[in-house]
Amino acid sequence: MTGHYFFALTLPDEAKKFLLKVSEQIKEEFPFNKWVHHEDYHITLAFLGHADQSKLEQSLRIVEKEINDFQSFQLNIINTGIFGSPKAPRILWAGVNHSVNLQSLRSKVYDSCIQAGFQLESRPFKPHITLARKWNSDSLFSSSDFQKFTSEVFTEFKFIADEVVLYQTHPEKTPKYEKVESFRLK
Repeated sequence: MTGHYFFALTLPDEAKKFLLKVSEQIKEEFPFNKWVHHEDYHITLAFLGHADQSKLEQSLRIVEKEINDFQSFQLNIINTGIFGSPKAPRILWAGVNHSVNLQSLRSKVYDSCIQAGFQLESRPFKPHITLARKWNSDSLFSSSDFQKFTSEVFTEFKFIADEVVLYQTHPEKTPKYEKVESFRLK
């Protein structure tokens, strides 16, 4: 297998539809260069990058064993925010509530990938769902205008997190993430 790979918590269709609606409202007022296709919405648990077949297979075996008895759990999409420069952000995201279950699941998947021989990013886990990339305007991004706007259009959305997926990226396609393997939580 070639390309880049990552493990993620997938979102149910209802959550994707909710975020698509939010994105469409934001898009009318705040220009970003690339809006993520709603089928590609996810929460990354471990980004593997380029991976050879044997490491991938080993990571799949270990992840499956480690999360075999993991219970599904509720998450709430609670806010939106940005990463990057406050004047020209590189990422627009939707955030979820703090969840011990999500932190535990992420640790199990992350540690499984390390055990399989992957070298992963060590920065703190900030669970989010990317909605758009790269601010695309001659005007500077206004955090206060954005917060005011999203407070008017955004409501909390609850969903059950119940599936971990290994995705392969295909940057030339839309949607660009292909499900390679999935694991249902109990």
